[in-house]
Amino acid sequence: MSASNGNLAALATAVLQPGFVGTVPPDWVRRWLGDGLGSVVLFSRNVVDPEQVSALTAALRAERPDVIVAIDEEAGDVTRIESVRGSSRPGNLALGIVDDPALTEEVARDLGAELAAAGVTLNYAPDADVNSNPDNPVIGVRSFGADAALVARHTTAWVRGLQSSGVAACAKHFPGHGDTHVDSHHDLPRITADRARLDAVELAPFRAAVAAGVQAVMTGHLLVPALDPHLPATLSSRILGGLLREELGFSGVVVTDGIEMQAVAGRYGLAGAVVRALAAGADAICVGGEHADEQTVRHLRDAIVAAVVTGDLPEERLAEAAKRVGQLAAWTVAARAAGPLGDPADGTGSAVGLHAARRAVRITRTGGEAALPLGRAAHVVEFAPPHNIAIGADTPWGVAAPLAELLPGTTVARYTEAATPADPGADAAGRPLVLVVRDLHRHTWMRAAVDRALTARPDAVVVELGVPALVTGPVHIATHGATRAAGRAAAEVLSGVTVTSGW
Repeated sequence: MSASNGNLAALATAVLQPGFVGTVPPDWVRRWLGDGLGSVVLFSRNVVDPEQVSALTAALRAERPDVIVAIDEEAGDVTRIESVRGSSRPGNLALGIVDDPALTEEVARDLGAELAAAGVTLNYAPDADVNSNPDNPVIGVRSFGADAALVARHTTAWVRGLQSSGVAACAKHFPGHGDTHVDSHHDLPRITADRARLDAVELAPFRAAVAAGVQAVMTGHLLVPALDPHLPATLSSRILGGLLREELGFSGVVVTDGIEMQAVAGRYGLAGAVVRALAAGADAICVGGEHADEQTVRHLRDAIVAAVVTGDLPEERLAEAAKRVGQLAAWTVAARAAGPLGDPADGTGSAVGLHAARRAVRITRTGGEAALPLGRAAHVVEFAPPHNIAIGADTPWGVAAPLAELLPGTTVARYTEAATPADPGADAAGRPLVLVVRDLHRHTWMRAAVDRALTARPDAVVVELGVPALVTGPVHIATHGATRAAGRAAAEVLSGVTVTSGW
């Protein structure tokens, strides 16, 4: 072995991309940056406001100027930088519905400017999955749509827009998480498509991303027998090496999805999954969504070193991974130096985001008694589906809050499967009734509750904030996402009042 164990430890440290707890860098993160840690990832727990994030990233760069600061910011239902209020941009499905690649590029550039101003240099976006299975429990509105060609052109636009602002894009979840009915946070999804179908659908957006110069690709914890009958993509050299590197010609950084997810860690253990991912061709290990502590990072570093010593992980492969991380770091430094970095967010929301959300609203009228605009204060009933780990439990959503600003006196009730009354609209007391749902087609309890409400109040308006696979009610409003911008756009349609500033 040509390198000392100390050099191996430095290489192992370089390929880890951990998260941490707190709104300032913990002492252990500062020390590890000095010892070779090349990347960190921010979650919503690290974000208060733009000024605080800028101070946090500046403190990280004081320890290591070229540190890669990553975030999982899809600018849709999955938001970290705006997790306190909800995203002021509409999300992928809404952009796909509008199908204006120039608008998608503008939204991504707008987001990139905000992230760059806050000191973020790598964004785990865009989601390049083709949502061909409408019952998908984890992708849904995070995808640009169900058509591969549409997803490919908007993936291209997103990559170009984000990277033009100096923030590296990361297309995910390779080789495609769209046709699944299992959430990889909990178990291992299986994609049963044959190779011809994969080429035509799942892989098309990733080819487009590579052609657009995407700096990173995130692996999906997916078993795809047509590509590798034994190992999930994150741990498969056939998929990461043979397909992504050789066939698609990708030369950037391969980042794993959260390595703690049960699809891989539940089968191979945390350290086992890390070593196998690196051996298969991954370059950076995303960790810290759940295990955000120094002990875990030390354990993983030591496991990587031990794997090299025992021969389970070739030293050359580890050195190659660390080199690629260094090359991405150099790209981010050059991009920041090229500037301008953009203006810090002022908290009022993205103007182009609200514009895009308005363009994404679709209204279906099937007759009946409902009418728009409502004209007076309403009662809003919001049906809350089970928590989606990727989206986050605390991110606000809904139509009631923005509608109450536009129609003062509007009231709200929010129900879950465990606590939904026989007549969900009973409290409307003669006022207009608005029924707000997310992925109505996926939840039988929600469908039953909406049916009961519409039977009692046939004039009720239904607002769908998820995938509008099921249209019901005399007036149906689809926003194609549950972001703050989407809720505001729906409230404008309901009230007939357009917001001009300060939203």
